[in-house]
Amino acid sequence: MARQHSIGEAARVSGVKVPTIRYYEEIGLLPAPPRTEGNRRTYGAEDIRRLAFIRHARELGFEIEAIRTLLRLQDEPGQSCAAADAIARDRLVEVEQRIASLTALRAELQRMVEGCSHGHVADCRVIEILADHGECQHHHLPGEAADQPARTAAR
Repeated sequence: MARQHSIGEAARVSGVKVPTIRYYEEIGLLPAPPRTEGNRRTYGAEDIRRLAFIRHARELGFEIEAIRTLLRLQDEPGQSCAAADAIARDRLVEVEQRIASLTALRAELQRMVEGCSHGHVADCRVIEILADHGECQHHHLPGEAADQPARTAAR
């Protein structure tokens, strides 16, 4: 019989935290594992590989639904990889847009800092630009609110 891991061992080996493993089971990314007589979850090598796949995809910024599709594709290796390619291309476009937005943000912050005279707040270019968003040359990505922090790859 293949080695079975507890949820703690699966977390350590895969690099995915225990609550996140439970979450992935809850949303169907990871099949519900068999349980011991003591009702403890047990994970095999395939579960560990699947968790590592999900973790890596999340690190690359793929959304849960894209990962769900990629996992379905992985489970049926004989089909065309066109769908996987399309998902990766879409993610690449998102990354390129984010890079463009961050480049514009960097340029604006550089202008603010370079324009600062280190004098009094009344003459502060940083405060002036922040107070008059009309002068802002940084443009947010579609769906990115100006008052929200950048999304993180939580879970």
